[in-house]
Amino acid sequence: MIPVTEFRQFSEQQPAFRVLKPWWDVFTDYLSVIMLMIGVFGCTLQVMQDKIICLPQGNLPVPPTNQTGILPNQSEPESEPALPSPTSVSPAPVVQEMRGLKTNLDWQQYSFINQMCYEKALHWYAKYFPYLVLIHTVIFMVCSNFWFKFPGSSSKIEHFISILGKCFDSPWTTRALSEVSGENQEERDSKKQVPSRPVPNNASAVEGSLVKTQSLRSIPEKIVVDKPAAASVLDKKEGEQAKALFEKVKKFRLHVEEGDLLYVLYVRQTILKVLKFVLIIAYNSVLVSKVQITVTCNVDIQNMTGYRHFSCNHTMAHLFSKLSYCYLCFVIVYGFSCLYTSYWLFYRSLKEYSFEYVRQETGISDIPDVKNDFAFMLHMIDQYDPLYSKRFAVFLSEVSENKLKQLNLNHAWTAEKLRQRLQTNNSNRLELQLFMLSGLPDTIFELSELQSLKLEIINNVTIPAAIAQLQDLQELSLYQCSLKIHTAAISFLKENLKVLRVKFDDARELPHWLYLLRNLEELHLTGSLSPDASKNITLESLRELKSLKTLSLKSNFIKIPQSIVDVHSHLQRLYIYNDGTKLVMLNNLKKMVNLTELELVHCDMERIPHAIFSLVNLQALDLKENNLRSIEEIVSFQHLRKLTCLKLWHNSIAQIPEHIKKLGSLERLYFSYNKIEVLPSHLFLCNKLRYLDLSYNDIRFIPPEVGVLQSLQYFSLTCNKIESIPDELFFCKKLKTLKLGKNTLSVLSPKIRYLVLLTHLELKGNHFEALPPELAVCRSLKRSGLMVEDVLFETLPSDVREQMKAE
Repeated sequence: MIPVTEFRQFSEQQPAFRVLKPWWDVFTDYLSVIMLMIGVFGCTLQVMQDKIICLPQGNLPVPPTNQTGILPNQSEPESEPALPSPTSVSPAPVVQEMRGLKTNLDWQQYSFINQMCYEKALHWYAKYFPYLVLIHTVIFMVCSNFWFKFPGSSSKIEHFISILGKCFDSPWTTRALSEVSGENQEERDSKKQVPSRPVPNNASAVEGSLVKTQSLRSIPEKIVVDKPAAASVLDKKEGEQAKALFEKVKKFRLHVEEGDLLYVLYVRQTILKVLKFVLIIAYNSVLVSKVQITVTCNVDIQNMTGYRHFSCNHTMAHLFSKLSYCYLCFVIVYGFSCLYTSYWLFYRSLKEYSFEYVRQETGISDIPDVKNDFAFMLHMIDQYDPLYSKRFAVFLSEVSENKLKQLNLNHAWTAEKLRQRLQTNNSNRLELQLFMLSGLPDTIFELSELQSLKLEIINNVTIPAAIAQLQDLQELSLYQCSLKIHTAAISFLKENLKVLRVKFDDARELPHWLYLLRNLEELHLTGSLSPDASKNITLESLRELKSLKTLSLKSNFIKIPQSIVDVHSHLQRLYIYNDGTKLVMLNNLKKMVNLTELELVHCDMERIPHAIFSLVNLQALDLKENNLRSIEEIVSFQHLRKLTCLKLWHNSIAQIPEHIKKLGSLERLYFSYNKIEVLPSHLFLCNKLRYLDLSYNDIRFIPPEVGVLQSLQYFSLTCNKIESIPDELFFCKKLKTLKLGKNTLSVLSPKIRYLVLLTHLELKGNHFEALPPELAVCRSLKRSGLMVEDVLFETLPSDVREQMKAE
């Protein structure tokens, strides 16, 4: 007998797969087992019992025999018996003995006859019925479980089942759902009454709403802003496991939603089962009547037995007939189950799955609908237990993921750890810089002394209403951060924020709420904007910033946007840093008469714009990294009476015009990184110069008129071709920094002793053989401020060296 357990390989091998078996698959599996038992039972009977028993057919008269007892005519047993005379009275019937050939092989003869009649006379359906049942049942079982075994689908199913089980048992799932179920009834009623999309008018509702960038969705406050104490609910290990689950679910969703292989396989195997059901019913209903108990058989074997016609009894016909009818009943039930499955598959689209009921029940409104194979598996799970999809939905929610990240952040970044990272920035504000975090820790809002917050490369930054606790916050820097913000937080920033720095990749990432900051004084924007100023719609609202005094733009303008000109009445400092895009049409600069500082950096300008000469209040001008070759227009700077700082560095200037002497108000002049060869003596008639940088040029000679600069404190001639220093330079007794490195100097005059205020002297890269001992008079010059080779430093007297080493 064949045990049923041998066919287990055709059914599912992993018990975990039961979650993807709806009730009809389970029901048909049991039907398959019953039909399999019918087939195995029939096959076993055919093996263990005689299949057919045959006897000679017909009553034959006693034939005449000779002395030997051998029939004279072997065909006589086949002749018909004589009919009685109609005139005679019928005598009582006499049972005549049937005779055949006696060969002493009776058992072998009839065994042979049984086999011959079984093969020739018995209908094939009666013979092979158990095998047909067995084959059909195995096909049904293979069809029911093929999608679990096919390599392309089984890998997805195994991965899905693994993730599903972990999500179901995760402590984070229990925590997220328990929080939702633990809300009081009043909160639930209010959520049902207040629509989620319109912005509420009452103050409490406004506080919970969010202002977001175009590429980001808002997050309800009850999810975003959580109590710091909640971090203790999950330990660090559980939090990391939940975080890993979120990543797995996200990647698995992207992979599975690409195709519909599982759905197609399941549909095809269901259609195959329906066709198989129709086929079985069609031919079985016709052939089941062929299973008969008595069968007439003709075997040409009279030469051995004396008989040709036999009457046979199919010993299992009655049982097979009953089994066939029973089998047909089970197949009909099986077929109706398959028809219902087909109806379920095609009645609605199973390639889309909506979590609408989960969103309504849990209040997590951002659970996304899924499609293709992901949706199909969730439909199958709902037939097993909808609780699985409900708990699984928690890991599809961006809100839930952000909340988990928030808990982990709060646990990893305590207030004490953040306070240790505080430092003073260039604006003399107490600053906290956070780099590449997964979010913004709530513990930041415990640092009441914080004045500047710098966030760099942080995704999903949410600024909650709790930022109002930072009463001293005045500066905010957002470098490549995707941002969401509560309207209550905007109200706070509107009143308190003085400086905002934003670095972005796309103009659409610019936070629109920055135009509401009415007390903002400095705005620094770095990113790609449209080169055409007329298309810079994002900058059109700058005119609303009534307190703006400093505007810095690092982008790629062709002309200055009109929105910048619109703030000319209160704007004092304008910094434009182009990426090499040529800046033209600067005439609108004339309107910005209140500018005190102007920087036009890397704008590919070949001449100094004439519009600058109208800025009568200008104090500092920076034209760094342009393409300036001639600066003859510099004479017009004499009309800028307040100009004290002029930066023409990093250009291609070859000559300084003599009328530079007319810039009598200059105090800081930058000519470094140019191609200047000759210094005009008129340059040193700008006797108010305190800072003069001529480094990285081709200068060979310094005019003795340099001694006129009695206010000079910083003088740099690094990386030139100077061979000697005029003694008049040492009459500039206010010099504190003198840079003469990388020249061709060989002697340093002892008159260096006149520079008693010198604190920084650079001589490295020259041809000095010794240093004058008069350096000892420069009491403020220490070893750290003397940039010279160690060998050259050793040429000083020991007492001078000791004096310089003493701090």
